[in-house]
Amino acid sequence: MFENKENSNTSIENLGEFGLIDHLTKNFKIKQKSTVKGIGDDAAVISCDAKKELIVSTDLLLEGVHFDLSYMPLKHLGYKAVVVNLSDIYAMNAQPTQITVSIAVSNRFPIEALEELYAGIEAAAKTYNVDVVGGDTTSSTTGLLISITALGAVNKGEAVYRSGANENDLLVVTGDLGAAYMGLQILEREKEVFKVNPNSQPDLEPYSYLVERQLKPEARKDILKLLEELEVKPTAMIDISDGLSSEILHICKSSNVGCNLFEDKIPLDPQVISTCEEFNLDSTTIALSGGEDYELLFTIKTEDYPKIKANPHLTVIGHMTHEKEGMHLISRAGTKIPLVARGWNALKSNG
Repeated sequence: MFENKENSNTSIENLGEFGLIDHLTKNFKIKQKSTVKGIGDDAAVISCDAKKELIVSTDLLLEGVHFDLSYMPLKHLGYKAVVVNLSDIYAMNAQPTQITVSIAVSNRFPIEALEELYAGIEAAAKTYNVDVVGGDTTSSTTGLLISITALGAVNKGEAVYRSGANENDLLVVTGDLGAAYMGLQILEREKEVFKVNPNSQPDLEPYSYLVERQLKPEARKDILKLLEELEVKPTAMIDISDGLSSEILHICKSSNVGCNLFEDKIPLDPQVISTCEEFNLDSTTIALSGGEDYELLFTIKTEDYPKIKANPHLTVIGHMTHEKEGMHLISRAGTKIPLVARGWNALKSNG
């Protein structure tokens, strides 16, 4: 007979996505010599030969959890599904090479709709020069589900992990933050307006940058080439999918260091600032917790600062400290505030 453990059940919401992964995989042991890096980074690293290492990452996108088809065009969804996976490969300092695509789909989707989805996948594969080499299709009773696995390659020893940051390293971010989350707020607002008045036509022009960052993000394939040209190799790197604070905490935890993040250094687009004011939201909070920016966050040695200081694509936002000092946000007023991960949690109930 099965033992009834109803009274001892633990809610997965309490653990969060990464806590759940840690909990479920804590007993997994690496047995293969070819496994260079297993669970715990943006992607796995597998030794191929004396010169190359294979990078592997996979993501799952579920309708109603990760996307809403009332405002997400299927072509954009296909494109975005590829991009979010490739971003993980770039975060390992690697070049993506192939992807596999698996979908589960209900019978409410006609063939033409799936053609749109795959047109987006094809467009992303072309943009990022990757081959679609396989996958799977099956039926679904709950809507659309997309799972993409991305493969990449890197020269042996050149992969960059979350665990390489050192005390006094500088913390650097690409691009700007918070736009994707604010794009989502705009789309959600217009969806509610449409429910009340189906004849209303939203004017998204003032929010074009925000909406594009949400519906059609791009992975930062340009940054690896830029860093190579600048002769800078990050000591640690991660992509920003769950919000800046969550990703900083991942690097700190993996590298056993602390961090000082300076609020006034966080790069924000003017459209983010003005839209945050319109929604009565704090722009720093949005940058810290919004997610889906798919920018790269990395650490560099202090002596590399002169090589990057004038680059418009890169912003130094803080520095790493001794682990005992902890992880802090230094406010514009100079106050030290403990940095907390309040990024998006896919496992959180809606109740």
